[in-house]
Amino acid sequence: MLIRAVMVLLVVLNLGTAAWWLSRPPTPAPVPPTQRAGVPRLKLLSEVGKPVVVTPAAPVVAEVAPASPPVAAEPAKPPVCFSLGPFADRAAADVASVKLAAQVSRAVPREAPGRAATGYSVSMAPAADRAAAQAMAQRIGAAGFDDFLVVNTGEQANSIALGRYGSRESAERRQSALKAAGFDARIEAIGAEGSAQWWLDASTPTGTAASQLRGIAGAAQSRSLDCTQLR
Repeated sequence: MLIRAVMVLLVVLNLGTAAWWLSRPPTPAPVPPTQRAGVPRLKLLSEVGKPVVVTPAAPVVAEVAPASPPVAAEPAKPPVCFSLGPFADRAAADVASVKLAAQVSRAVPREAPGRAATGYSVSMAPAADRAAAQAMAQRIGAAGFDDFLVVNTGEQANSIALGRYGSRESAERRQSALKAAGFDARIEAIGAEGSAQWWLDASTPTGTAASQLRGIAGAAQSRSLDCTQLR
């Protein structure tokens, strides 16, 4: 009897509990705590959802064409220099310079001294005979001059030699003194003597033939010239 009473009691308690559970009011939603300003609210993982994975893009590599090596400039070719001539005077050399203007980069006229004689003699022309030559020699001595001689033989027989000098300047001083005293003295060069000549020193690009320049300038000769001597 006791067991039956206990079972009836348990059934009644279960029924009462079920009735209370069904008849109770709904539980209000929890109120979230007050969040401070500026502080982000924590979120549950279920609220966030599946994260999006961003795959970084592969870097774009630009293809650069290989650079061509710089082409070395060819060194400038040195000029070639010539002397063209001889010309009779400066005017003829200047005319040749104008003719060569298109073929040369520079043309400079240059005067070359003539070939000097080995010496210079001062004398008087042959007299009519030996007696006349002797009389003239006496007059020269009386005027205060010495160093004279009557020539006895050869083409200059009966002439009067008045001295031999190594330079034209010395011979000209002797001549001037004799002429001032009234004697018609003359100067003769001993050995070949040439007059001054003019040449054209020209600078031209490599490859220009000297014969071509000589023909254009109307020159008889062409000589190689060190370009450092071209002034």
